[in-house]
Amino acid sequence: MQTSRPQQFVAVFDFGAQYGQLIARRVRDLNVYSEMVPCDISADELAAMAPAAIILSGGPASVYADDAPDMDGRIFELGVPILGFCYGQQIMAVKLGGKVGHTEKGEYGPAELCRCGESRILAGTPGSQTVWMSHRDAVSDVPAGFSVTSTTETCPIASMEDASRRFYATQFHPEVRHTACGQAMLENFLFGICGLGRSWTMDNIIDEKVAEIREQVGGRKVILALSGGVDSSVVAALVHRAIGDQLTCVFVNHGLLRKGEPEMVEEVFREQFNVPLVHVHAEERYLRLLAGVSDPEQKRRLIGGEFWKVFFEEAQKIGDVEMLAQGTIYPDIIESGARKTGGKASTIKSHHNLIPFPEGVRFDLIEPLDHFFKDEVRALGIALGLPAKMVWRQPFPGPGLAIRIIGEVTSEKLDMLREADAVVREELDAYNGRLFEETGDRNSEHSCWQYFAVLPDIRSVGVMGDERTYARPVIVRAVESSDAMTADWAKLPYEVLGKISSRIVGEVDGVNRVVYDVTPKPPATIEWE
Repeated sequence: MQTSRPQQFVAVFDFGAQYGQLIARRVRDLNVYSEMVPCDISADELAAMAPAAIILSGGPASVYADDAPDMDGRIFELGVPILGFCYGQQIMAVKLGGKVGHTEKGEYGPAELCRCGESRILAGTPGSQTVWMSHRDAVSDVPAGFSVTSTTETCPIASMEDASRRFYATQFHPEVRHTACGQAMLENFLFGICGLGRSWTMDNIIDEKVAEIREQVGGRKVILALSGGVDSSVVAALVHRAIGDQLTCVFVNHGLLRKGEPEMVEEVFREQFNVPLVHVHAEERYLRLLAGVSDPEQKRRLIGGEFWKVFFEEAQKIGDVEMLAQGTIYPDIIESGARKTGGKASTIKSHHNLIPFPEGVRFDLIEPLDHFFKDEVRALGIALGLPAKMVWRQPFPGPGLAIRIIGEVTSEKLDMLREADAVVREELDAYNGRLFEETGDRNSEHSCWQYFAVLPDIRSVGVMGDERTYARPVIVRAVESSDAMTADWAKLPYEVLGKISSRIVGEVDGVNRVVYDVTPKPPATIEWE
């Protein structure tokens, strides 16, 4: 699907920076739509997209390396305001006749920035301030027409600008939180220099998306695989608002969900939104499929393959369906290395929504969230009226509890893990709620980002009621993170851990021990399998 973009948008050039997505997010945080584009896009292609502004990202390479990411120099002739960060400053300098040198001393982490002269980017910020650096190369001679606007002890050209052509650049990274006034600098560029408006708001987005979906679908029928997760739930609510009963949602209940989740899907979509919903009870089918299977990758393959078999069986029963809606979001596409969103960033993983269509079966895809970040998807869900419990649902693997059970999956183990996991979530939901009341911040540094129970394939000796037991332990996993790329174990108070332990042992049959995982990622992963 080719998604139309808002009339006013910022093109973020991807030079392979670790902060590339972060730049796009920071711009959107200011209610301006941004989109990543490959750095080697031609000037003609970019002109056809008609960006209101351009931001050049950083990157790990030297501008003089043989395989260094390059850009079309004619882009500087389009008359569009341009802001470059780090590598973006260096390539701007080289393309416009300046020079970049390899400094004797690198500069990494916080640095003290000193302003020197007038600067539209730094306007309203202190004369001396902390910024975040990450470089060895740096601009040594600015191009004609540019003035130096700040320095650091190591970097004599920490920022430069040519106000007449509206070209601005910094060696430091305004997009990271460690640059104290970084957001103010972005505001100076977007609003003071480019004259943009704050039009990327949820009300506007919903209206635009509804019109877009109606135009794309026309009178055709649409089917959607509803998992109860955030992305598919928001797509269901959005598409249903656009086309009503032309949408049918198929909820394949494989019996591997957490306690209360199938009921929540029924309540929200059948009763609250009145969405045509097919609830497929495939619990026994999956138990037979997984009998005797202990390898986690085999579990994943079996569960994923069977899901689509069940789904397409139901699609055939519905009949006359021409379109398939799915919850692909922007990071999925960026991480897949898709050409339409990025160029030089390494492919991190294959696109998780690639669908194994049966022979002779094909649907036109509709992916209305394919240019949204996760936090934007959640905000959209709230604006559409989805319950907060569903919108703020924790990350949950597609294979569900099957990969939180180490070893073979059985009905008894599923019941045991489901009850233990419900205790963990109930207690840590309450803990996070208390932190929110105290701090007013849902992302306070001590709150838990993801938390769950794991059932290992072992037993341990215990004593309950003066009798010896030989029962299963439960592992509690709780982490602090913002994006799942890295995570640290949550430093939970002892009284919280104690209550979780006593409740699980007291309420879940077959469990006599609770342990807490205190391993960060890396070296561990968040999930156990």
